[in-house]
Amino acid sequence: MKPTGLGIDVSIVIVSFNTCEVLRACLESVQREIGALSAEIMVVDNASTDGSAEMVAAEFPEVILFRSDTNLGFGAANNVALEKATGRYHVLLNSDAFFAPGALHLAIQHMDATPDCGLGGARLIGRDGAWQPSARTFHSIVGDLVVMTGLAGQFPKNRFFGDFDRTWADSMEAASVDWVPGAFCIARPEVLAKVGLFDPAFFLYYEEVDLCKRIKDAGYSIWYWPDVVVVHWGGESSKRVKTLAYSSMAAQVVMWRMRSMFLYYRKHHDEQAWLAKEAEGFMYRLTIVRNRFASTQERKDRGERYKVLLALLEQAWKDTRGGRFSPPRPW
Repeated sequence: MKPTGLGIDVSIVIVSFNTCEVLRACLESVQREIGALSAEIMVVDNASTDGSAEMVAAEFPEVILFRSDTNLGFGAANNVALEKATGRYHVLLNSDAFFAPGALHLAIQHMDATPDCGLGGARLIGRDGAWQPSARTFHSIVGDLVVMTGLAGQFPKNRFFGDFDRTWADSMEAASVDWVPGAFCIARPEVLAKVGLFDPAFFLYYEEVDLCKRIKDAGYSIWYWPDVVVVHWGGESSKRVKTLAYSSMAAQVVMWRMRSMFLYYRKHHDEQAWLAKEAEGFMYRLTIVRNRFASTQERKDRGERYKVLLALLEQAWKDTRGGRFSPPRPW
C-alpha cells in the first residue's frame, strides 16, 4: 500500500456503476464540502455503460478517474483507488451519498481525537430526513434469525430483538460499535495497511462487515458518530421494494447476498456457514408450508416466492462450495 502523503488531509473514494446523474450531484457536493481541506477525489468506474466515466473526465478534470473494463464489485473497486490514495485519512462514499454541511470536517476531527479508531461511520439519513441503520452488530445465527422472523421490527427498542441494527440505542449518542455501513466511512490508512483492504472474494454485500471484523480483531475500535450526517439516497429506493419481484436482476442481487453470507460465515465462523444455510432455509420452508393451502392468492404467491428463495439459497451454497470458494468476478 502506498505510504500516506504529508500534504493531503483526506482521500475521498467513490465507486460508480451506471449512476451518472447521481454521481455528478455527489461530486458537486463533495467539492462544496472540502472547503479549506487538502483533498484528492478518486472515482472508480465499474464498467458503466451510461457515460459516467466520460462525464467525470469532461466535467471534473481534477478528479482522479480509474476506469475498469469489468464490474469488479464494491470492495475490489474501492481497492483500486485505496492502493493509490495518499491522504492522511481515507473516506469511502457511495455515489448516492451526500455530506451534510460540516460532516467531513467533523469526521476528521473525530479521527484525530480517537487514535485507537481504525474506522468510523456517520449517521445516515434519507432525503426525507428519516434515520437509516447506521451502526450494527456482527452477524450471528441467532441474530440473523431474529431479523428474518420480523421480531426485530416488532420490538425495535428491545435490546435483544433490536440488537442487529442497534435500534434499542439512542441514535444521537456516539458509540463504539461492531461495524458501520459502507455508504460512508472514514479509515486510518495505517490500519488498512496492517489488516489489508477489502477482501475481493465479496463481490457485493458483507465486504464492510468483513473489513470491520478484521480491524476489531487487530485491536482497533469502530466508531459511530451521530454529528457526522450523510444523506443516503439508496436506502430510500430500497424502501419501495416491499416484496421481491423475482426479475432476473432481483434474483441476481439476492444470490449475491446469499453467496457473500456463506463466504463470511465460513471465513470467520467456519462450520457455522452450514448452520446459517439451515437456519435461513428453515425459515423459507416454514413460510412455504404455512402458505401451501392458503385461501387467498396473495398468500399463495408468497409461498411461491419463498420456493424461489429456497432454490436460490441452495444454488448459492453450491456456487460457493459451502462458503469456501468465491465465483469468478463479475458475479
